[in-house]
Amino acid sequence: MLIGRVIGEMVATEKHASHVGCTALIVQPLELDGTNRGNAVIAFDSIGVGIGECVLLTTEGYSAMTSVGRPNSPIDTAVIGVIDLVEIGGAPSSAFPVRMRKDE
Repeated sequence: MLIGRVIGEMVATEKHASHVGCTALIVQPLELDGTNRGNAVIAFDSIGVGIGECVLLTTEGYSAMTSVGRPNSPIDTAVIGVIDLVEIGGAPSSAFPVRMRKDE
């Protein structure tokens, strides 16, 4: 799994039939200090996130496919969680903004 930040959305008029109705996001993987980790990736959204949100990614094909409800689809990466807080050594990391929940 990886931590990442959603930096965009991808629109494709022609795509594999199993991807119809799925939202494809552009996600920049991040190091624990908040710096970029390699190149951005395309990830399918399983939970409805927005641009700028810090997210948890699965990079295992089967986990990605099943998390978006598309078993046997050509999917490598999916967003499976929104990160509310990252603590390192018992203290909140300043590299990731604290996400306030709607009920707070």
